Amino acid sequence: MEFQKKVIILVGDGMADYPIEALGGKTPLEIANTPNMDYAAVNGILGLVKTIPDGMKPGSDTANLSIFGYDPLKYYSGRAPLEAVNMRIEMGTNDVAIRCNFVNIQDNIMTDFTADHITSELGKVVIEELNRNINIKGIEFFSGVSYRNIVIWRDFPYKEIPVTTPPHDIQGENIIDHLPKGDGADLLNKIMDESKKIFQNSAVIKDGKSRFNGNPTSLWLWGTGRRVAMDPLRSRFGLVGYTISAVDLIHGIGRAVGLSPLHVNGVTGYLDTNYKGKADALIKAIEDVNFIYLHVESPDESGHEGNIDHKIQAIEDFDKWIVGPVIERMRDYDNFSILILPDHPTPIVLKTHTADPVPFCIYSSKNFRYNSYLDKDISGFNEKSALDTEVFIEEGHRLLEIMITGRI
Repeated sequence: MEFQKKVIILVGDGMADYPIEALGGKTPLEIANTPNMDYAAVNGILGLVKTIPDGMKPGSDTANLSIFGYDPLKYYSGRAPLEAVNMRIEMGTNDVAIRCNFVNIQDNIMTDFTADHITSELGKVVIEELNRNINIKGIEFFSGVSYRNIVIWRDFPYKEIPVTTPPHDIQGENIIDHLPKGDGADLLNKIMDESKKIFQNSAVIKDGKSRFNGNPTSLWLWGTGRRVAMDPLRSRFGLVGYTISAVDLIHGIGRAVGLSPLHVNGVTGYLDTNYKGKADALIKAIEDVNFIYLHVESPDESGHEGNIDHKIQAIEDFDKWIVGPVIERMRDYDNFSILILPDHPTPIVLKTHTADPVPFCIYSSKNFRYNSYLDKDISGFNEKSALDTEVFIEEGHRLLEIMITGRI
């Protein structure tokens, strides 16, 4: 029998940050106008959670695995295989998936890890051209969303997979020290070098750039990993439902644990994404299922840009268009639990992810509170208030169980 409580997770990717001098020593979450998240924090349970286990890189892949309820130390095998699951790419036991970004590199400097937010239409043109021109046995290119694509290396001949670096971690830096290393790295570097010539000389790509937005100059290969296998949420907790997101990573994790992707028109992963469409889709879908995982990418993208104004706007849009309508609708149900959190920090000053604990809030129909901090002065949903409550969850993958049981 399926679990009767309605369980919703709302992720504002990368919302958490460090105090910023230009904001008077406050974080974007402290400055942003977020009445809905603040209400949930005051009337629910607020604390800090560690979504990145010690020793693991602070990526959206590991962090979201935790939030989905799966210990990354046990289940993580790389980012690209999770995205490949959503793209319905079949992988054999000896195959390796590789994340393939379109990027802009000038004089060996990573100038734009999104290739000017290349459109998916241009991306498809580019992938088709790469498949025609890069003829390496076992290498296959698959188009994804915007700058995010996948390469599959069939029958990978080595035991260890190459060590790679996410391009968003080296925005504005020289790429030379961050090229793939280890077994198979020579081939990955060869593919990236060949891609530069194709981007520069292909008449097909030049024609595509005249019709669609984007300015790719190279590929960047990273996030390598082998096929994934995880027990479904239905068998673990009785949860069935959907993922709502602009990125394949979230839908890929969802498919791997038995959820279905719920596609919404106009989602981009940036400030112009269709927030309202996402919230409307959740509100309609939750009538017939008991679990939805909704993810918004725009605060993370703004953090990688180092743009304070954009990040504050993204947080406020998330609060207004996602959190507010969802809380309002869920009050019609007798039994629900809503988790609100970032997956990891993406500090403006660093322009990349960190492994610091992030604030989380659980707002529930059962008025789930934690007595040890009822006398605390909680100003709202932000890093400082979450720290002040002294509520700390060491293992992020326990959050889902806490939502379901109501016990920390």
